[in-house]
Amino acid sequence: MPVPVTRLAPSPTGALHLGNARTFLLTWALARARGWRILLRIEDLDGPRVKPDSIASCIDTLRWLGIDWDDAPIIQSSDLTPYIDAMRRLAALGLAYPSTHSRADIEDASATLALSAPQQDAHDTLFPASLRPPLHPRAFDPLPTDSSDPPANWRFVTPAASTCVHDAFAGSREFDTSAIVGDFVVWTKRAQPAYQLAVVVDDHRQGVTHVVRGDDLLDSAARQLLLYRALALLPEPTHLHLPLVKGPDGKRLAKRHGDTRVSFYRDAGVPADRVIGLLAFWSGLS
Repeated sequence: MPVPVTRLAPSPTGALHLGNARTFLLTWALARARGWRILLRIEDLDGPRVKPDSIASCIDTLRWLGIDWDDAPIIQSSDLTPYIDAMRRLAALGLAYPSTHSRADIEDASATLALSAPQQDAHDTLFPASLRPPLHPRAFDPLPTDSSDPPANWRFVTPAASTCVHDAFAGSREFDTSAIVGDFVVWTKRAQPAYQLAVVVDDHRQGVTHVVRGDDLLDSAARQLLLYRALALLPEPTHLHLPLVKGPDGKRLAKRHGDTRVSFYRDAGVPADRVIGLLAFWSGLS
């Protein structure tokens, strides 16, 4: 039987904070206990939000916590070819199209739709199917040669149906992506793949079999499964979404609860095992 594979996938948009460190620690502990391979993938495609030196800082902090991985770190931005190939496939199938709609255009159309069919708990701006152009096979060019054309995002044609995410921790959950976000972005006007496409392409080509992460990304799993199926990528990974760490007010742990950077406690002289003990306590281990 092939050895299962999981990944640690930090984004270098700032210092590693306690919430992410807890997820990485639990992923690491689960993998090491069950004999899985662990990949470290630096997801640095978030354009201007990527901070200088954050990659080295993140790797150093993980090592300080005693979290290790197999093989060398993988840097997403080092080769965009696999994402371009996936986009060409989606476009040729008529499943992706360029969109120059402004945020105001999308919000106006979404607000009009919400008046007739309100969506509870929606936290994304809905891109409705009414804004789609005619659908047909297209040629995808990551860098259009005609500079007179306005920059465009490319969006995925989201089917009007629910997707079931079978999660090993959260159970089976249904998400109607067409009603939550509609046609979501898969390639950005910065000429880079969007998160949803990049994570699918990477997990498949890197052989990731088990995705462990916070449950704030549970509805993203439905979008990613749609892309797996549109691109005919098999096998689909097993998902395990963990509850987020929350502050005393019941909200997601953030700056309003104090300094959440792991480096803050390290620089203050707190030993790594004390930080690990706190993360374990938050995970129900005493």
